[in-house]
Amino acid sequence: MTDAVIKELAVRKVAIEKELELLFKANMKITDWDVPEADGTEAADIILKIMDKKIQELRTDVKAGKYENY
Repeated sequence: MTDAVIKELAVRKVAIEKELELLFKANMKITDWDVPEADGTEAADIILKIMDKKIQELRTDVKAGKYENY
């Protein structure tokens, strides 16, 4: 990884983390609206599993070179 990429992503790190947290919280709220009797801990665990699965898929795509010249 080049210094330029490291510096750029260091600047955006907090924003990326906040966006991820907002995505999680938005899905928690939607679940609560759609299923008021839902167990919050169970919902959170399922949402995190969905997010993790997608992150793993993205990792596989990155290793396969899908984002080499994105």
